[in-house]
Amino acid sequence: MTSAFEPATIGRYTTRSRVVMAPMTRSRAYGPGASPTELMATYYGQRAGAGLIVTEGIQPSAIGQGYLNTPGLHTDEQVAAWRPVTAAVHDRGGLIFAQLMHTGRIGHPDNTAQGHQPAGVSAVRAAGTIVTPTGPQEFPVPQPLDADGVRATIADFVTAARNAIEAGFDGVELHGANGYLLHQFLATNTNLRDDEWGGDVAGRIRFVVEVTGAVADAVGADRVGLRISPANGFNDIVEDGHRETYLALLDALNPLGLAYLHVAEGPDTEFTPVLRDRWQGTFLLNPYTPGSWTGPEALKLIETGETDLVSYGALYLANPDLPRRLAASGPFTTPDYRTAYGGDHHGYTDYPELG
Repeated sequence: MTSAFEPATIGRYTTRSRVVMAPMTRSRAYGPGASPTELMATYYGQRAGAGLIVTEGIQPSAIGQGYLNTPGLHTDEQVAAWRPVTAAVHDRGGLIFAQLMHTGRIGHPDNTAQGHQPAGVSAVRAAGTIVTPTGPQEFPVPQPLDADGVRATIADFVTAARNAIEAGFDGVELHGANGYLLHQFLATNTNLRDDEWGGDVAGRIRFVVEVTGAVADAVGADRVGLRISPANGFNDIVEDGHRETYLALLDALNPLGLAYLHVAEGPDTEFTPVLRDRWQGTFLLNPYTPGSWTGPEALKLIETGETDLVSYGALYLANPDLPRRLAASGPFTTPDYRTAYGGDHHGYTDYPELG
């Protein structure tokens, strides 16, 4: 029986445990040009005891930014600002992957310095509102990417991945979940295209496959992970026939030899073991816990072989030494969601460690 506190293989790396810090947007990139700050280095350094840290979503281009004060990896200034963050993690023996997140239609011009109109797969507005400097506003209709725009976006992901390695990251995770751009290409209600990037299953998975392949070629497949969230309706996503879509996606990606597949489990929990069986590499699971957060009971999924690693979000927000606490069966600090997005060190770097 495998323990959560045994090493695991993630691509070219060996983790210290199988407890992973999940990506969590914190909206504190107050440095010049959407750059990380010294406070962010402290935050990630405090959590370096994780088997792997996956950062908050980082936009691969200026137009890929959707939310306020999220960081980028598309300028020299941003690359330089990330180096103290990765150094803080490595100085404590940790591993850290940069999550590359293009939000696609989930954005607003007021949230970007250049006033960019969100770029989407098709001209389909997301239901709901987004926080902007002047308060909540409805999502606008996105500008659909033309064929040249699709290719340019793939190139942006490649450049950002190379920038991540230059900034000291151990690898990158491509965010293909939660209703953002890669997920929008997969979903049937957001991808209404009739060109080679849409239509049937093969067309809808093509963008994710080509982004992943191009990034793997650029930095090494053993330094690339992909996050997916089948049947997750977050950000107004509908996925008709999702099982067929994701099995085709995994079949297309398996030959690449990626570092891992990260599944943010949705309500179709019976599909998870099917994905586990179909995926030929390391399997990382963020379990479905509606109305709560992932707790110590999830470690049993490692012991039973249902996953290789488990990622924790909310508990990692409030417990910087989470693996120690899990090993000791607690106690656990409750996260304060009032300080989750934006702000200073309160609710960010002032959560205590045990002892």
